[in-house]
Amino acid sequence: MVDKLLIRAYSVGVGDCIHVMIPKARTDGENFHILIDCGTRGKGAVLKLAVDHLKTNLPEVDGKRRLDLLLVSHEHEDHIKGFDPEWFKDVKIENLWMTAAMNRKHPQAKFKHKLHDDVALAMRSIAARNLSLSPDLQDIVSRYSIDNDGALTALTETLPKQNKIDPLYVHAGLPPAKLKPATLAGATFKVLGPQENIDYYYLGEDAGDIVQTFALASAGALRSPAAAAALDAAPPANISGADFRRLRSRMMSSVFAFAEEEGEVVNNTSVILLIEWRGRRLLFVGDAEWNGAYVEGEKNFAWNVAWKKHATELGKPVDFLKIGHHGSRNSTPWNEREDGMKTEPSTILDAILPRPTGNKKPTAMAVVSTDRTKYDPIPKSPLLVEIGRRVRNTRNYFALLGNDRALTLPLYAEYEEQWLNQPQPFRTDIETMISGDIFVDIAIDPAAGH
Repeated sequence: MVDKLLIRAYSVGVGDCIHVMIPKARTDGENFHILIDCGTRGKGAVLKLAVDHLKTNLPEVDGKRRLDLLLVSHEHEDHIKGFDPEWFKDVKIENLWMTAAMNRKHPQAKFKHKLHDDVALAMRSIAARNLSLSPDLQDIVSRYSIDNDGALTALTETLPKQNKIDPLYVHAGLPPAKLKPATLAGATFKVLGPQENIDYYYLGEDAGDIVQTFALASAGALRSPAAAAALDAAPPANISGADFRRLRSRMMSSVFAFAEEEGEVVNNTSVILLIEWRGRRLLFVGDAEWNGAYVEGEKNFAWNVAWKKHATELGKPVDFLKIGHHGSRNSTPWNEREDGMKTEPSTILDAILPRPTGNKKPTAMAVVSTDRTKYDPIPKSPLLVEIGRRVRNTRNYFALLGNDRALTLPLYAEYEEQWLNQPQPFRTDIETMISGDIFVDIAIDPAAGH
């Protein structure tokens, strides 16, 4: 793949572990290697396989494998679970970038961090009580496990010390010189999200009120062991059993609603990275989400904020898109309205991945790192089919799998059958079923004349 830029998405279930190799882009003429995230919702063994394989493709320098840039899009386990310092002790990381939202000293993220800490305490209290929860609620609780703290410590403390570097917490608006590693010569990096003022853009001007409301909603009931025990006890004499169960349910629902909101904030403070290389534009978006439209002063979503602040960059087509949030419906802006009415999200999609007109063929490429989950439509099949109309690297997965193998996909009848015989962009789960490989490769040629 001489002179081709390589994007390698490892098949790690619901998670991202992406190797980007930019050819001859270092100042010394060597290839520039980037790892974007390393996480999964599943078992860590798949990540160990990915990391071990990655090392075989990194250059050896002074007895270690050189990784030019480690980029961490955001702090959910499906993006950071694999950052075990032992796995990376033989890797020399030259640059470490993380979203500004992960910087505990960032003055414009204090309410974001306060909300996270309060929700984490509540979720861990729920986990300790071994309640019978639906798979959806179990997933929310698992996001706040103590294991996630270990990965954060590795990223913010252990790995920087091992490599004698300081992490750079990135946000839109950083000077270009800050986003140019000293050894980078053949490409340009631009950060389009998050904005520096995390609290204002992703919680809104009432960020303090949101945090206080959560404190009142939980009222310590899920953080105090005594109060939590009271929730599980028999109803008091002055309230009926039915009323007590309804009250307990409302309290729990309120806490989970705030946990979902906090999870949205984490997704929406993902690093949105645009790589420009030899006339090509590649967009990596973490788990950035979209909403109907940007509203000044309100809680906004990443795509809407980026469109408001960086329409010049997002208003031009890209040559590659890392499909956000494993193909979920709310992480690639699109028009899901049945009446076809134009919306802000559909305008964004038409800008970055325009549908070809006439006899023209799509030229862009895309990949989604995903696995069909058993309780939530990730990936969203109609969305993948819509993206398939806009990119050239597509598959008819039903034809490739055949009926018998297709039937083995989880929730096939509910979420796959209607869509699987239509072109979709490369997805790691089915590509691995077909090839047996633990990764999916996309090679990007330079633009003509570059």
